[in-house]
Amino acid sequence: MEAQILHSSSFCFSSSGSSSINRYRFSSIKPLSVCFPQKTRTTNVISMSKKDDNTESLSYKGSGVDIDAGTELVRRIAKMAPGIGGFGGLFPLGDSFLVAGTDGVGTKLKLAFETGIHHTIGIDLVAMSVNDIVTSGAKPLFFLDYFATSRLDVDLAEKVIKGIVDGCGQSDCALLGGETAEMPDFYAEGEYDLSGFAVGIVKKDSVINGKNIVAGDVLIGLPSSGVHSNGFSLVRKVVARSGLSLKDELPGGSTTLGEALMAPTVIYVKQVLDIISRGGVKGIAHITGGGFTDNIPRVFPDGLGAVIHTDTWELPPLFKWIQQSGRIEDSEMRRTFNLGIGMVLVVSPEAALRILGEAKNGDYVAYRIGEVINGDGVTYL
Repeated sequence: MEAQILHSSSFCFSSSGSSSINRYRFSSIKPLSVCFPQKTRTTNVISMSKKDDNTESLSYKGSGVDIDAGTELVRRIAKMAPGIGGFGGLFPLGDSFLVAGTDGVGTKLKLAFETGIHHTIGIDLVAMSVNDIVTSGAKPLFFLDYFATSRLDVDLAEKVIKGIVDGCGQSDCALLGGETAEMPDFYAEGEYDLSGFAVGIVKKDSVINGKNIVAGDVLIGLPSSGVHSNGFSLVRKVVARSGLSLKDELPGGSTTLGEALMAPTVIYVKQVLDIISRGGVKGIAHITGGGFTDNIPRVFPDGLGAVIHTDTWELPPLFKWIQQSGRIEDSEMRRTFNLGIGMVLVVSPEAALRILGEAKNGDYVAYRIGEVINGDGVTYL
Protein backbone atom coordinates (compact mmCIF):
# COMPACT_ATOMS: atom_id res chain seq x y z
CA MET A 1 0.00 0.00 0.00
CA GLU A 2 1.12 3.63 -0.36
CA ALA A 3 1.35 5.29 3.04
CA GLN A 4 0.40 2.89 5.81
CA ILE A 5 -2.70 4.73 7.04
CA LEU A 6 -4.94 2.02 8.42
CA HIS A 7 -7.30 1.93 11.34
CA SER A 8 -9.44 -0.30 13.53
CA SER A 9 -12.96 -0.83 12.30
CA SER A 10 -15.74 -3.23 11.49
CA PHE A 11 -15.25 -3.71 7.78
CA CYS A 12 -17.12 -5.23 4.85
CA PHE A 13 -17.28 -4.74 1.12
CA SER A 14 -20.55 -3.70 -0.41
CA SER A 15 -21.49 -5.15 -3.78
CA SER A 16 -24.48 -2.88 -4.28
CA GLY A 17 -24.74 -1.80 -7.91
CA SER A 18 -22.17 -4.31 -9.09
CA SER A 19 -21.83 -7.94 -10.01
CA SER A 20 -20.16 -9.52 -6.99
CA ILE A 21 -18.97 -13.10 -6.68
CA ASN A 22 -18.89 -14.20 -3.05
CA ARG A 23 -16.29 -16.91 -2.49
CA TYR A 24 -16.89 -17.05 1.26
CA ARG A 25 -19.28 -16.05 4.00
CA PHE A 26 -17.92 -14.50 7.16
CA SER A 27 -18.49 -11.91 9.84
CA SER A 28 -15.60 -10.43 11.75
CA ILE A 29 -14.03 -7.42 13.37
CA LYS A 30 -10.68 -6.52 11.90
CA PRO A 31 -8.31 -4.43 14.03
CA LEU A 32 -5.89 -3.00 11.54
CA SER A 33 -2.51 -1.30 11.59
CA VAL A 34 -1.73 2.39 11.88
CA CYS A 35 1.15 4.84 11.86
CA PHE A 36 1.64 7.51 14.49
CA PRO A 37 3.90 10.54 14.09
CA GLN A 38 7.35 10.25 15.62
CA LYS A 39 10.00 12.80 16.46
CA THR A 40 13.08 12.37 14.32
CA ARG A 41 16.66 13.46 14.88
CA THR A 42 18.92 13.17 11.90
CA THR A 43 22.59 13.89 11.45
CA ASN A 44 24.24 15.25 8.35
CA VAL A 45 27.23 12.93 8.52
CA ILE A 46 26.27 11.23 5.26
CA SER A 47 24.37 12.59 2.28
CA MET A 48 23.03 10.03 -0.17
CA SER A 49 21.54 12.72 -2.36
CA LYS A 50 23.70 14.83 -4.65
CA LYS A 51 21.94 17.71 -6.37
CA ASP A 52 24.29 19.06 -9.00
CA ASP A 53 21.74 21.04 -10.99
CA ASN A 54 18.60 23.06 -10.46
CA THR A 55 16.20 20.17 -11.03
CA GLU A 56 13.42 20.13 -8.45
CA SER A 57 13.58 17.46 -5.76
CA LEU A 58 10.70 15.00 -6.00
CA SER A 59 8.83 14.09 -2.84
CA TYR A 60 6.10 11.70 -1.73
CA LYS A 61 3.75 14.57 -0.90
CA GLY A 62 4.45 16.21 -4.25
CA SER A 63 3.56 12.90 -5.89
CA GLY A 64 0.14 12.92 -4.24
CA VAL A 65 0.63 11.02 -0.96
CA ASP A 66 0.53 13.15 2.20
CA ILE A 67 1.74 11.05 5.15
CA ASP A 68 1.05 13.90 7.56
CA ALA A 69 -2.59 14.12 6.45
CA GLY A 70 -2.89 10.39 7.00
CA THR A 71 -1.39 10.75 10.44
CA GLU A 72 -3.99 13.39 11.30
CA LEU A 73 -6.76 11.03 10.20
CA VAL A 74 -5.33 8.30 12.43
CA ARG A 75 -5.21 10.75 15.35
CA ARG A 76 -8.91 11.43 14.90
CA ILE A 77 -9.75 7.74 14.56
CA ALA A 78 -7.80 7.01 17.75
CA LYS A 79 -10.27 9.20 19.65
CA MET A 80 -13.08 6.92 18.52
CA ALA A 81 -11.17 3.62 18.80
CA PRO A 82 -8.58 3.89 21.60
CA GLY A 83 -5.74 1.40 21.72
CA ILE A 84 -4.87 1.19 18.04
CA GLY A 85 -1.27 1.64 16.96
CA GLY A 86 0.42 -1.67 16.23
CA PHE A 87 1.25 -3.32 12.93
CA GLY A 88 -1.60 -5.77 13.54
CA GLY A 89 -4.73 -5.72 15.69
CA LEU A 90 -4.91 -8.18 18.61
CA PHE A 91 -8.16 -9.87 19.67
CA PRO A 92 -8.11 -12.02 22.85
CA LEU A 93 -9.19 -15.65 22.44
CA GLY A 94 -8.59 -17.88 25.47
CA ASP A 95 -4.87 -18.12 26.16
CA SER A 96 -4.03 -16.61 22.76
CA PHE A 97 -4.49 -13.53 20.63
CA LEU A 98 -5.87 -13.54 17.14
CA VAL A 99 -3.80 -11.02 15.18
CA ALA A 100 -5.36 -9.43 12.10
CA GLY A 101 -4.14 -7.09 9.40
CA THR A 102 -5.25 -5.76 6.05
CA ASP A 103 -3.58 -3.96 3.16
CA GLY A 104 -3.36 -3.54 -0.58
CA VAL A 105 -0.48 -3.04 -3.01
CA GLY A 106 -1.10 0.61 -3.85
CA THR A 107 -0.10 2.03 -7.20
CA LYS A 108 2.34 -0.79 -7.84
CA LEU A 109 -0.72 -2.03 -9.69
CA LYS A 110 -0.17 0.73 -12.27
CA LEU A 111 3.20 -0.81 -13.11
CA ALA A 112 1.61 -4.26 -13.29
CA PHE A 113 -0.75 -2.90 -15.94
CA GLU A 114 2.12 -1.28 -17.85
CA THR A 115 4.54 -4.24 -17.68
CA GLY A 116 1.96 -7.01 -17.99
CA ILE A 117 3.49 -8.69 -14.91
CA HIS A 118 0.43 -9.97 -13.05
CA HIS A 119 1.54 -13.35 -11.73
CA THR A 120 3.50 -11.98 -8.75
CA ILE A 121 1.31 -9.07 -7.62
CA GLY A 122 -0.69 -11.51 -5.48
CA ILE A 123 2.50 -12.35 -3.56
CA ASP A 124 2.81 -8.65 -2.75
CA LEU A 125 -0.77 -8.63 -1.53
CA VAL A 126 -0.27 -11.51 0.89
CA ALA A 127 3.12 -10.21 2.03
CA MET A 128 1.83 -6.82 3.10
CA SER A 129 -0.60 -8.35 5.59
CA VAL A 130 1.28 -11.42 6.86
CA ASN A 131 4.49 -9.43 7.35
CA ASP A 132 2.50 -7.03 9.53
CA ILE A 133 0.97 -9.67 11.78
CA VAL A 134 4.20 -11.64 12.22
CA THR A 135 5.65 -8.58 13.97
CA SER A 136 3.56 -9.66 16.98
CA GLY A 137 4.99 -13.17 16.78
CA ALA A 138 1.78 -14.48 15.22
CA LYS A 139 1.69 -17.45 12.86
CA PRO A 140 -0.65 -16.65 9.95
CA LEU A 141 -3.69 -18.94 9.83
CA PHE A 142 -5.65 -17.77 6.81
CA PHE A 143 -5.95 -15.08 4.16
CA LEU A 144 -8.90 -13.52 2.34
CA ASP A 145 -8.70 -11.46 -0.85
CA TYR A 146 -10.84 -8.93 -2.70
CA PHE A 147 -10.43 -8.53 -6.48
CA ALA A 148 -12.39 -5.77 -8.22
CA THR A 149 -12.56 -4.87 -11.91
CA SER A 150 -14.93 -3.29 -14.40
CA ARG A 151 -15.02 -6.30 -16.73
CA LEU A 152 -13.82 -9.69 -15.56
CA ASP A 153 -10.96 -11.07 -17.64
CA VAL A 154 -10.85 -14.64 -16.37
CA ASP A 155 -7.34 -15.39 -17.64
CA LEU A 156 -5.93 -12.23 -16.06
CA ALA A 157 -7.73 -12.82 -12.76
CA GLU A 158 -6.40 -16.38 -12.68
CA LYS A 159 -2.82 -15.07 -12.91
CA VAL A 160 -3.43 -12.67 -10.02
CA ILE A 161 -5.07 -15.32 -7.83
CA LYS A 162 -2.22 -17.73 -8.62
CA GLY A 163 0.14 -15.19 -7.07
CA ILE A 164 -2.06 -15.01 -3.98
CA VAL A 165 -1.93 -18.81 -3.70
CA ASP A 166 1.87 -18.69 -4.01
CA GLY A 167 2.05 -16.03 -1.29
CA CYS A 168 -0.10 -18.11 1.04
CA GLY A 169 2.19 -21.07 0.41
CA GLN A 170 5.25 -19.00 1.29
CA SER A 171 3.64 -17.91 4.55
CA ASP A 172 2.18 -21.32 5.38
CA CYS A 173 -1.40 -20.08 5.64
CA ALA A 174 -4.66 -21.04 3.96
CA LEU A 175 -6.38 -19.02 1.27
CA LEU A 176 -9.75 -19.27 2.95
CA GLY A 177 -11.74 -17.37 0.38
CA GLY A 178 -12.42 -13.94 -1.03
CA GLU A 179 -14.61 -11.94 -3.32
CA THR A 180 -14.50 -11.04 -7.00
CA ALA A 181 -16.44 -7.87 -7.81
CA GLU A 182 -17.26 -6.90 -11.40
CA MET A 183 -18.24 -3.20 -11.45
CA PRO A 184 -18.85 -1.79 -14.94
CA ASP A 185 -17.54 1.73 -15.62
CA PHE A 186 -15.73 1.91 -12.26
CA TYR A 187 -12.20 0.99 -13.43
CA ALA A 188 -10.37 1.62 -16.69
CA GLU A 189 -10.38 -1.21 -19.22
CA GLY A 190 -7.90 -3.92 -18.23
CA GLU A 191 -7.34 -2.53 -14.72
CA TYR A 192 -8.29 -3.93 -11.33
CA ASP A 193 -7.81 -3.31 -7.62
CA LEU A 194 -6.77 -5.65 -4.84
CA SER A 195 -6.96 -5.82 -1.09
CA GLY A 196 -6.34 -8.61 1.37
CA PHE A 197 -6.82 -9.63 4.98
CA ALA A 198 -4.75 -11.98 7.13
CA VAL A 199 -5.47 -13.51 10.53
CA GLY A 200 -2.89 -15.27 12.69
CA ILE A 201 -2.51 -16.49 16.25
CA VAL A 202 0.03 -16.16 19.05
CA LYS A 203 -0.01 -17.29 22.68
CA LYS A 204 -0.53 -14.40 25.09
CA ASP A 205 2.70 -15.21 26.91
CA SER A 206 4.64 -15.22 23.61
CA VAL A 207 3.42 -12.01 22.02
CA ILE A 208 6.15 -9.66 20.74
CA ASN A 209 5.18 -6.16 21.87
CA GLY A 210 8.40 -4.23 22.49
CA LYS A 211 7.73 -3.56 26.17
CA ASN A 212 10.99 -5.23 27.26
CA ILE A 213 13.22 -3.27 24.87
CA VAL A 214 16.05 -1.40 26.63
CA ALA A 215 18.90 0.85 25.58
CA GLY A 216 21.73 -1.29 24.23
CA ASP A 217 19.50 -3.74 22.40
CA VAL A 218 20.51 -4.38 18.79
CA LEU A 219 18.72 -3.70 15.49
CA ILE A 220 19.01 -6.52 12.97
CA GLY A 221 17.95 -5.81 9.39
CA LEU A 222 16.65 -8.43 6.98
CA PRO A 223 17.10 -7.55 3.30
CA SER A 224 14.28 -6.57 0.97
CA SER A 225 13.86 -7.60 -2.65
CA GLY A 226 13.40 -4.01 -3.78
CA VAL A 227 10.77 -1.35 -3.27
CA HIS A 228 8.24 -3.99 -2.09
CA SER A 229 4.76 -2.37 -2.18
CA ASN A 230 5.21 1.16 -0.86
CA GLY A 231 6.18 4.46 -2.42
CA PHE A 232 5.10 3.73 -5.98
CA SER A 233 3.37 7.07 -6.47
CA LEU A 234 6.81 8.65 -6.04
CA VAL A 235 8.51 5.89 -8.04
CA ARG A 236 6.22 6.51 -11.02
CA LYS A 237 7.08 10.22 -10.94
CA VAL A 238 10.77 9.30 -10.97
CA VAL A 239 10.29 6.96 -13.92
CA ALA A 240 8.44 9.65 -15.85
CA ARG A 241 11.18 12.21 -15.17
CA SER A 242 14.03 9.82 -16.04
CA GLY A 243 12.91 9.24 -19.58
CA LEU A 244 13.66 5.53 -19.25
CA SER A 245 11.27 2.86 -20.42
CA LEU A 246 10.30 0.06 -18.06
CA LYS A 247 11.90 -2.21 -20.66
CA ASP A 248 15.27 -0.44 -20.36
CA GLU A 249 18.00 -1.93 -18.21
CA LEU A 250 18.18 -0.62 -14.66
CA PRO A 251 21.37 1.50 -14.40
CA GLY A 252 23.80 -0.46 -12.26
CA GLY A 253 21.51 -3.48 -12.17
CA SER A 254 21.15 -6.77 -14.01
CA THR A 255 17.44 -6.64 -14.95
CA THR A 256 15.10 -4.28 -16.72
CA LEU A 257 13.74 -1.37 -14.73
CA GLY A 258 10.25 -2.88 -14.87
CA GLU A 259 11.43 -6.24 -13.56
CA ALA A 260 13.34 -4.60 -10.71
CA LEU A 261 10.34 -2.51 -9.67
CA MET A 262 7.93 -5.46 -9.92
CA ALA A 263 10.07 -7.83 -7.82
CA PRO A 264 7.61 -9.34 -5.33
CA THR A 265 7.72 -8.35 -1.68
CA VAL A 266 9.71 -10.73 0.52
CA ILE A 267 7.51 -12.79 2.83
CA TYR A 268 9.46 -12.97 6.10
CA VAL A 269 7.06 -15.18 8.05
CA LYS A 270 8.94 -18.48 8.22
CA GLN A 271 12.35 -16.88 8.80
CA VAL A 272 11.09 -14.53 11.51
CA LEU A 273 9.11 -17.20 13.35
CA ASP A 274 12.18 -19.44 13.32
CA ILE A 275 14.35 -16.66 14.77
CA ILE A 276 11.69 -15.86 17.40
CA SER A 277 11.52 -19.52 18.47
CA ARG A 278 15.13 -19.39 19.68
CA GLY A 279 14.58 -16.40 21.95
CA GLY A 280 15.85 -12.88 22.44
CA VAL A 281 13.52 -11.07 20.02
CA LYS A 282 11.87 -8.12 21.76
CA GLY A 283 10.32 -6.10 18.95
CA ILE A 284 9.82 -6.23 15.18
CA ALA A 285 9.18 -3.43 12.69
CA HIS A 286 7.89 -4.05 9.16
CA ILE A 287 9.47 -1.31 7.01
CA THR A 288 6.62 -0.13 4.81
CA GLY A 289 5.13 3.36 4.31
CA GLY A 290 6.99 5.71 6.64
CA GLY A 291 10.30 3.92 6.08
CA PHE A 292 12.80 3.65 8.93
CA THR A 293 11.88 7.04 10.32
CA ASP A 294 8.28 6.27 11.24
CA ASN A 295 8.20 2.49 11.59
CA ILE A 296 11.12 1.64 13.88
CA PRO A 297 10.03 3.93 16.76
CA ARG A 298 6.57 2.35 16.74
CA VAL A 299 7.90 -0.69 18.60
CA PHE A 300 9.79 1.24 21.31
CA PRO A 301 8.62 2.12 24.82
CA ASP A 302 8.58 5.83 25.62
CA GLY A 303 12.01 7.35 26.13
CA LEU A 304 13.85 5.17 23.64
CA GLY A 305 15.13 5.86 20.15
CA ALA A 306 17.44 4.29 17.59
CA VAL A 307 20.75 4.91 15.91
CA ILE A 308 20.98 3.58 12.34
CA HIS A 309 24.45 3.08 10.83
CA THR A 310 23.82 3.63 7.14
CA ASP A 311 27.14 2.09 6.09
CA THR A 312 26.31 -1.37 7.47
CA TRP A 313 24.56 -2.55 4.32
CA GLU A 314 24.92 -1.72 0.65
CA LEU A 315 22.20 0.52 -0.78
CA PRO A 316 20.79 -1.50 -3.71
CA PRO A 317 21.19 -0.05 -7.24
CA LEU A 318 17.43 0.46 -7.58
CA PHE A 319 17.31 2.90 -4.66
CA LYS A 320 20.44 4.69 -5.86
CA TRP A 321 18.78 5.19 -9.24
CA ILE A 322 15.49 6.37 -7.67
CA GLN A 323 17.28 8.93 -5.51
CA GLN A 324 19.58 10.25 -8.19
CA SER A 325 16.90 10.41 -10.91
CA GLY A 326 14.38 12.07 -8.61
CA ARG A 327 16.93 14.29 -6.80
CA ILE A 328 15.27 13.05 -3.62
CA GLU A 329 16.45 14.27 -0.23
CA ASP A 330 17.91 11.74 2.22
CA SER A 331 15.17 12.44 4.76
CA GLU A 332 12.51 11.79 2.12
CA MET A 333 14.11 8.50 1.07
CA ARG A 334 14.30 7.36 4.70
CA ARG A 335 10.62 8.16 5.34
CA THR A 336 9.31 6.66 2.09
CA PHE A 337 11.32 3.56 1.16
CA ASN A 338 12.82 0.51 2.86
CA LEU A 339 16.26 1.22 1.30
CA GLY A 340 17.06 -2.48 1.08
CA ILE A 341 15.91 -3.52 4.58
CA GLY A 342 12.35 -4.83 4.73
CA MET A 343 12.15 -6.03 8.33
CA VAL A 344 13.95 -4.88 11.47
CA LEU A 345 14.27 -7.08 14.58
CA VAL A 346 15.04 -5.53 17.95
CA VAL A 347 16.97 -8.20 19.87
CA SER A 348 19.15 -8.69 22.91
CA PRO A 349 22.93 -8.46 22.35
CA GLU A 350 23.18 -12.24 22.94
CA ALA A 351 20.51 -12.98 20.33
CA ALA A 352 22.26 -10.61 17.92
CA LEU A 353 25.46 -12.65 18.17
CA ARG A 354 23.54 -15.84 17.40
CA ILE A 355 21.63 -14.35 14.47
CA LEU A 356 24.71 -12.75 12.93
CA GLY A 357 26.65 -16.00 13.42
CA GLU A 358 23.98 -17.90 11.50
CA ALA A 359 24.08 -15.26 8.79
CA LYS A 360 27.86 -15.60 8.56
CA ASN A 361 27.43 -19.35 8.14
CA GLY A 362 25.21 -18.71 5.14
CA ASP A 363 21.88 -19.70 6.72
CA TYR A 364 20.40 -16.36 5.62
CA VAL A 365 21.36 -12.72 5.14
CA ALA A 366 21.11 -10.32 8.08
CA TYR A 367 22.85 -7.10 9.08
CA ARG A 368 23.52 -5.36 12.36
CA ILE A 369 22.19 -1.93 11.35
CA GLY A 370 22.02 -0.11 14.67
CA GLU A 371 21.11 -0.10 18.32
CA VAL A 372 18.56 1.24 20.77
CA ILE A 373 19.48 4.40 22.69
CA ASN A 374 17.95 6.62 25.33
CA GLY A 375 16.08 9.40 23.57
CA ASP A 376 13.49 9.36 20.83
CA GLY A 377 13.14 9.10 17.07
CA VAL A 378 15.85 7.85 14.73
CA THR A 379 19.38 9.17 14.33
CA TYR A 380 21.27 8.32 11.14
CA LEU A 381 25.05 8.04 11.16
